[in-house]
Amino acid sequence: MNIVECSDVTKVYHQGKVDVHALRGVTLTVQEGGFIALAGPSGSGKTTLLNIIGGLDSADSGSITLDGNSINEMSQSKLAHLRLHNVGFVFQAYNLIPVLSAIENVEFVMLLQGVPAAERKERAMTVLEDVGLKDECNRRPAELSGGQQQRVAVARAIVSDPSIVLADEPTANLDSQTGKELMEMMREMNEKKRVTFVFSTHDQMVMDYARRLVLIRDGLVADDQVKE
Repeated sequence: MNIVECSDVTKVYHQGKVDVHALRGVTLTVQEGGFIALAGPSGSGKTTLLNIIGGLDSADSGSITLDGNSINEMSQSKLAHLRLHNVGFVFQAYNLIPVLSAIENVEFVMLLQGVPAAERKERAMTVLEDVGLKDECNRRPAELSGGQQQRVAVARAIVSDPSIVLADEPTANLDSQTGKELMEMMREMNEKKRVTFVFSTHDQMVMDYARRLVLIRDGLVADDQVKE
């Protein structure tokens, strides 16, 4: 089953009098259970594509289907509902809420979803244990290392069982060993729980961990390799 289907997707950004063609007609599918890296140099269009797949940005033309929903003509409210319930996001800058503890950050998505408090806490604690942060559950982001903060961000992304997790340069602010540990953790979640992950990256280590490598160059898919 395809979680994502993109067909001939284009995106142009207007910067003053200059048109920047971020995507020039990308066609891509992502199957359920995938562990995929969108790779390419800065400015290649990989982050734009990730944001369009997740409904954080809109395409100028082409079609995008996410978890069986055509998102091109979807209203903002329906798109927000789809993002909340079907997509987990992991950002390069972690994007944790500074005044909330680790467990409260993980609970936050479920709070927006209306999950009862007792269930929220139980599910958040379970997933924090999964990512190795059970003992740090009451610490605020400033009291955690970068790697620990990114683990909290991953826990927040997966706690509500989304159809897909979209991770934008998840290792960019981490040292190589911490980045490796994070990728190991996410691959284990992919293998054991069938969580679908799509990364945008120019980190060779992330590319090495991916089971499918899609190279984006100048707004086009330049290569698409499924590893043995």
